[in-house]
Amino acid sequence: MRPSYLPFIFLSVYLSALCAAKIVERAEELPTQDFDFIVIGGGTAGSVVASRLSEDPSVSVLVLEAGPSNEGIQDSIVPAFFPLLSGSEYDWKYTAHLGAAVNNRSVSLVGGRILGGTSSINGMAYTRGSSDDWNRYASVTGDPGWSWDNVQPYFRKNEHFTQPADKHNITGQFDPTVHSFNGTMSVTLSGFLHQMDALAIESSMTSEEWPFNLDFNGGNTLGISWMQSTILNGERSSAATAYLAPNTVQQRPNLHILVNATVTRILPTNASNEEQLAFDGVEFTQDDGETLQTVKGNKEIVLSAGTVGSVKVLLHSGVGPSDSLTNIGITPLHNLPSVGRNLSEQALLPYGFLVNSTDPTATANPTPIPEMLAEWNNSRSGPLVDGALNSIGFGRLPEDSEIYQRFEDTSAGPNGGHFQISFTNGMTAALFGQPANVTGFIPLMVAPASRGFVGLNSSNPLDSPNVQVNLLSNEFDLFTLRYAIRSIQRFIASQPFQDAKFIVGPLVNVTTDEEIDEFIRENVSGALHVVGTNSMSPKGADWGVVDPDLRLKGAKGVRVVDASVLPYVPSASPQVPVYIVAERASDLIKASWNY
Repeated sequence: MRPSYLPFIFLSVYLSALCAAKIVERAEELPTQDFDFIVIGGGTAGSVVASRLSEDPSVSVLVLEAGPSNEGIQDSIVPAFFPLLSGSEYDWKYTAHLGAAVNNRSVSLVGGRILGGTSSINGMAYTRGSSDDWNRYASVTGDPGWSWDNVQPYFRKNEHFTQPADKHNITGQFDPTVHSFNGTMSVTLSGFLHQMDALAIESSMTSEEWPFNLDFNGGNTLGISWMQSTILNGERSSAATAYLAPNTVQQRPNLHILVNATVTRILPTNASNEEQLAFDGVEFTQDDGETLQTVKGNKEIVLSAGTVGSVKVLLHSGVGPSDSLTNIGITPLHNLPSVGRNLSEQALLPYGFLVNSTDPTATANPTPIPEMLAEWNNSRSGPLVDGALNSIGFGRLPEDSEIYQRFEDTSAGPNGGHFQISFTNGMTAALFGQPANVTGFIPLMVAPASRGFVGLNSSNPLDSPNVQVNLLSNEFDLFTLRYAIRSIQRFIASQPFQDAKFIVGPLVNVTTDEEIDEFIRENVSGALHVVGTNSMSPKGADWGVVDPDLRLKGAKGVRVVDASVLPYVPSASPQVPVYIVAERASDLIKASWNY
């Protein structure tokens, strides 16, 4: 009689199910305290790194995420509801001090405290930046691997271009030759046409100052384009949904995800034969510091806690400017003066207009939102399928601007903008509780000269950090926003806007330079695009925090992989650059461990 292997097959399947990765809420549910790789932060970058490293079943990966799981959170899933996540339990709610140039105002600095990180709560903008941005990264780090041409495979690996929710004909709205249709992250165009976006595109067809650009993700961002967003079939596509997909990636038995775990420090190795400072431990808490637990990363610790969070972890671990650490009561382990410095943020200016339109989301009237939600629930269609923007424009200062006589050009090169105009429909305003009949033309200073920093307020790792943005501290930035305001005023005077009688008038009428400057200083805020606090620099450089391969300078066992490593903010929203940093970092890590 032939032996039956059926019981063994059933047993194997059963044991595999027990060992399969899943999101767990308590450290006691982890199978061990030792892993090959520990990823601190399950956000935009951390999700990518964890997903790519765990592709090899022979290595074990642990993700420590401070927030909860993203699964089933409606405000995250419905694209248009993203404003409701600001200030919620899924937001770190850091306080950003904007600085003396803007009347010492303070605002909330939104950051995702949820699996998927900020990609689970942001406006879903898919903007790669210009070719000049990436070539500058390569130049400043001395690593050609960061150049525009050399990161192209990572754009392809990351992106999966899909049909918009309404399945309309998208011919002439993007350039398919610069996109990938088989990557991981879903990217699409608007699934609901709004009147203002149609007018913006129509105006660009005859505008010299704001020409139509078929695809701003092709390397040259300048002009007005249809917006591209990280949305799939009317739902948000985040790092969590795409890279940590529950039915595929989360089933890997070598991947473990612990949520509600706030990392406090990384810990040095106890090995006596280490010639150089090395780290292999991670300390975290799940009960607001009442209990501290530790896990060990035998190969590497990947710090992906974000521009603010990664700095906090390093400083509390004794890595940073030694004098500042000593002054606050933290024992220095590794003097790295650049930790927390070089914070770069894009200045955003709400510039609202009263409008006259029958478009249900052209105004900030919240009345139809329940009906819109019903439509979204029934068919994943209607106005709620879109994120923050459906059209976008990037512009430059004129080459003969007088500001160049006093300041160097802040942009990376001629293919990228100094400022961006976001054409926002009234849905965003409605969800923020703004007045009815309001829509916005929002300028952003995307190539800022101003710099800030992140520091500590105390030696308690659970205390809020000291975030100083120093917005508009450099006059170049104020000049650029002033020019952007005047550019918007010229643009809305175009024939299509005038013929449609769409705009009734501005909420605040500013005409002189003095009026515009006062308006800017009183209303400007950050775009929530902070980068640079753990900047890359050439290997061996005496400035910067990480080498071009993202290893922590002067130490072993740690890499930083998130927006904090970008030396300059890209002339775009940084979501896509963070994905690319994480994709390349994953390959660098794999190569260093020969797999």
